[in-house]
Amino acid sequence: MIKIVAPVLPFFLPLLGGFPGAIASLPVPLLDGFSSSVPGWVIVQGNEGQDGRGTPDAAHDAAHQLLERGRRLIDASQRQEAIAPIQAALALYQENGDRQGEADALLLLGEIYTTLSDYEAAIAVLQPRLAIARQANDLADQSYVLGFLTQVYRLMGDVSAAIDAYQSAIDVAQARSLPEVEAFLRSDIAELLAEDGQTELAIAFYKTAINLREQVRQELRSLPPGFQEPYLRSVAYAYRNLADLLLQEDRVLEAQHVLDLLKVQELDDYLHDVRGRDRTTDALEFLESELRLLDLYANAVARGIEMARLREIPLGDRTSVQQQRLAELVAIEQEVVVSFDDFLDRADVVAATQQLSRTARRQSIDLEQLTALQDNLQALPNTVLLYPLVLDDRIELVLVTPYSPPIRRTVDVQRQELNQAIINYRQMLTRPIGRRIDLKAAQQLYDWLIRPIEDDIEVAQGQTILFAPDGVLRYIPMAALHDGEQWLVEMFQSTTITAASLTDFDAPPRQDLRVLAAAFSDGDRSYDVQVGTRQLSFVGLPYAGLEVDLIAAEIPQTTQVMDLNFSRDTIVPQMDDHTVVHLATHAEFVSGTPEDSFILFGNGDRITLRDMATWTLRNVDLVVLSACQTALGELGNGEEILGFGYQVQRTGARAAIASLWSVNDGGTQALMTAFYDRLKNDTPTKAEALQKAQLALLRGELSQSNSGVEQLPQQLPQPLDAYTHPYYWAPFIFIGNSR
Repeated sequence: MIKIVAPVLPFFLPLLGGFPGAIASLPVPLLDGFSSSVPGWVIVQGNEGQDGRGTPDAAHDAAHQLLERGRRLIDASQRQEAIAPIQAALALYQENGDRQGEADALLLLGEIYTTLSDYEAAIAVLQPRLAIARQANDLADQSYVLGFLTQVYRLMGDVSAAIDAYQSAIDVAQARSLPEVEAFLRSDIAELLAEDGQTELAIAFYKTAINLREQVRQELRSLPPGFQEPYLRSVAYAYRNLADLLLQEDRVLEAQHVLDLLKVQELDDYLHDVRGRDRTTDALEFLESELRLLDLYANAVARGIEMARLREIPLGDRTSVQQQRLAELVAIEQEVVVSFDDFLDRADVVAATQQLSRTARRQSIDLEQLTALQDNLQALPNTVLLYPLVLDDRIELVLVTPYSPPIRRTVDVQRQELNQAIINYRQMLTRPIGRRIDLKAAQQLYDWLIRPIEDDIEVAQGQTILFAPDGVLRYIPMAALHDGEQWLVEMFQSTTITAASLTDFDAPPRQDLRVLAAAFSDGDRSYDVQVGTRQLSFVGLPYAGLEVDLIAAEIPQTTQVMDLNFSRDTIVPQMDDHTVVHLATHAEFVSGTPEDSFILFGNGDRITLRDMATWTLRNVDLVVLSACQTALGELGNGEEILGFGYQVQRTGARAAIASLWSVNDGGTQALMTAFYDRLKNDTPTKAEALQKAQLALLRGELSQSNSGVEQLPQQLPQPLDAYTHPYYWAPFIFIGNSR
C-alpha cells in the first residue's frame, strides 16, 4: 500500500507513478496529515511484508519481523530505539540479496536519521538507496529518493549538493515528460540560489520555472482538490519571490510584469478560465546574458551527465567510441559540472554573471513595455499606477507614471502587522458608533502605502491613483486612508484595477445615460442561501426601492424592476440595452470558490460569480452593486474581489462599482443619488463622479445638490449630515476603466 513516511517537498508527490493520476488514487485518510506548515511529505510504496518474489525463506522472515518491529517503534515515536532492529534487518536483506527489502530498510533509516537531525547518517543510507533505484531504472523510485535527498541537503545547509540533487530530479522529470514538476524543481533551485547570494542566476531560474508553469497551466486542473491549494500557494510563492528579487536589483518594470502575471494566475486559480491580454500572455523575456548563463549551465550539466553515465559502464564493456568520448570529456573536465560549486567558480560563468548584473541594471527598463504602459496612462490625464507587493517582512511599492521610469519604494512592515492593521481599519470603518473616529489604523496604512510615494505623485501631477492591490489589500477602500489632516478621497480619485494588462484603458464612455435599476426591497420576503457550510438568510433591503426611485428621478431614461419581477430571466436579457446596470440587492463575495460568491435577485434567483462569465455587456459602461458584502469571517487574499472585477470586464462592461460592506440605513441611497446627480451633470469621469459623491457625504454637503437629493431628508431615517462617517461613503470602490 501507500504510506507517508518522511518530510520532503510536495512537488515530488506527482513523480510517484505519473502526474496527476497517481495522487488522485491515493486513499484520502493517508493524506490527512498533509500540511503546508511543514516542508511536505514523501509518499513511499511499501510492500507491507510481501517480498514479491514468492515464498519467503527463514532469513527473509527474520528480516521482515525486524523491519516491522522498527516500524512499530517509529509509529510510537521511539525512533532512536528503532535503529537497531532496522539495521539488523538491513544486514539480513543485504546478505540474502533482497534488494526490495534493502531499499525499504535504507529508506526507513533515512527517515529516522533525518528526524533525529543526524543528516550525515541520513545521506549515508540514502545514497545507496538512490543507487538501487537507478540500477532498477525505476524513475518513480528515483524521484522520491531524490526528493528526500534535496531536503536533507537543505537541512544541512549544503546548497551545492542540494542543487545537484535537484538537477538529477529535473532529469527524471524531463524523462517522464512532467514540465509542471520541472517548474517546481527550478523554483526551488532559484530559492536556494537566492539564499546563497546568486541573485542573477536565481532570477533566470525563476523565469524558466514561471514560463513552464504558464505553458502547462490548463493541465493542473486535474489535481485533486486536497492538493490544489498547496500547489497553487507554491506557484504564487514563486511569482512573489521573482518580483522580490527583481525589485532588489532595481529591475522595476520587469517586476511589474511579474506582478501582472501573479494577478492573472490568482484569477485563473479562482475562476479556472482566465487568460491575460497582450503582454501578460507572453512568456517572461530573458536578457541575452541570462540566456547565455542558462546555456552554460545546461551544457555543463549535459556533459556531466554524459560523463557519469559513461563511467558507469565497466571498462571492459565500453565500445571504442564510448571510450573516445569519455577521453574527450575528461580532457575538458574543467568545463564539466562535477558539483554546482565547480560550475559557479568557472571563469566563463563568473564573467557571464558579472555581465548579467551590469546588463540587468543598465537594461532594467524594457522600453517597449514602458511605452505601452505610459501610453495607457497618458490616455487618462494626471493618472499614476500603483502596484504594492506584500512580502513577509515588507511592502514593495511600484509606481508607474506617464512620463518617467517606474519608481520603487520599500516599506519595512511584517505581514502579521499589516494584516492586523487592516482588521483594525475595517473594524473602525464598519462600526459607526457616535461621531468620534479612531484614525490610527487609517493613518498607519496611509504611512505604509501612500506617504513613501507622496512626492513622486506630486512630481507626476497625479490626481488619480490606479491601484492594483495585492492580497489582503483588496479588502481596504483606498479613499478612507488618512494622512493625519485629511482623507485620501479629499486628495485623489482612486480606482482599483485587476491588472494593467487586463484593463482596457482606451474605451471611451457612452454618451447617453440609460439605466437599468433593479431592487430587492420587500421586507416581508426572505430567501435562504447555502454558502459553503453556512446557511444564510436574506430579507429585502428596506431602502433599496427608494434607491431605485431616486435614480429614476435623477436619470429620466431609467428602467425600474422591483422584487418578484427582478429575476434572472427578466434582467439579464435587458442589460445590454442600457449603459448602466444598477442592482440594489444582496451580493456576497466570499473567498473559496466562484460558486460561493453570488448576486441575489428579487425572486430568489442567484447569479454566481461563475455565471457572470455568460453575460454580454458590450454596450454597458458601468455595473453597480450597491449592497455587496466581502470578507465574511476571516480575511482571505481578496481573490473574490479580484474575480468580480475581472468577470465584469470580460462581459464587455467598462467598469464596476461595488461595496466592500453593506450599508442598510439610508447611507447607500444618499450616496448613490449624489453619484447619479454628478454623473448626469457632465462630470468628466465616472471615477470623479464617485469621488464627488463621497465628498458630498463626508462634508455634509448633500443639500447643495438638486433633484432627488432634496427629497432625501423626508425619506431617510437620519438627517443628511449624519452620513459623514466613512462607514457610509468609504465602502464603494471603483473597478476598471475610470473614464
